[in-house]
Amino acid sequence: MTDDTPNRRPKRPSSKDGRLPFAKKKPAPRRPGLPPEGPILLYGMHTVEAAFANPDRKRRKLFATENAQRRLDERGIRIDVPVETVQPRQLDHMVTRDAVHQGVILEADPLPAYGVKELKGARLVLALDQVTDPHNVGAILRSAVALDADAVVTTERHAPEEGPVLAKSASGALDMIKHVRVKNMARFITEMGEQGFFSVALDSNGEASLEQTEFGPKTVLVLGSEGKGVRQGVREACDSLARLDMPGKIRSLNVSNAAVLALYVARTKMGL
Repeated sequence: MTDDTPNRRPKRPSSKDGRLPFAKKKPAPRRPGLPPEGPILLYGMHTVEAAFANPDRKRRKLFATENAQRRLDERGIRIDVPVETVQPRQLDHMVTRDAVHQGVILEADPLPAYGVKELKGARLVLALDQVTDPHNVGAILRSAVALDADAVVTTERHAPEEGPVLAKSASGALDMIKHVRVKNMARFITEMGEQGFFSVALDSNGEASLEQTEFGPKTVLVLGSEGKGVRQGVREACDSLARLDMPGKIRSLNVSNAAVLALYVARTKMGL
């Protein structure tokens, strides 16, 4: 048995006067890499504690369980925003499924857009050339704080925006160190050189190991993305290329692990 019903196209939607309705225009895409518009949600005990301790962070509202509020009070955190007491399940719906909020979420504004002027007086600066994974950048921020670097610099494009994942991965470090964004990394390296900084880029083809490399009293240490590494234009802007020699069977490191080792060697060589 066959179906003799002719194929008919579905009716197009129309308004009462017979004219087609105008489709709603999507908002223009925001320039990538810039601080997000409007408030963001920061979660986790260390992240929220650091946000309350940072005078540059504008805080709006705290969502927390009774237990989490007690823990913040025990840590001596002065809560200067309205507080809404909630159940853990309510917090679960405010963040992604795998997020560990520890009973506390802070609604806050993104940090100010720090620039090169915030690097006055710096001695050790870590620059990340198009490292895009927020987990890696967050871990690097934490290591930079632990090893007392003065700032972490990323590009405006091809770098993670400030947000919950980056902040949580940094475990409070995002509010403890200047995170500077630049439009052009090669130009930034050149400008820092004019201010007396010696720049060293990690590169597997570097002529000397990082331990054998000479450092200046003020240094910019440059790391690139996994796979591509530091881009050619950025390498050419640097004063020196250095490699990290690995004695074991695995000859390379994740960029966040490489950052820890490089910062430690740099501090030792600079006498910090």
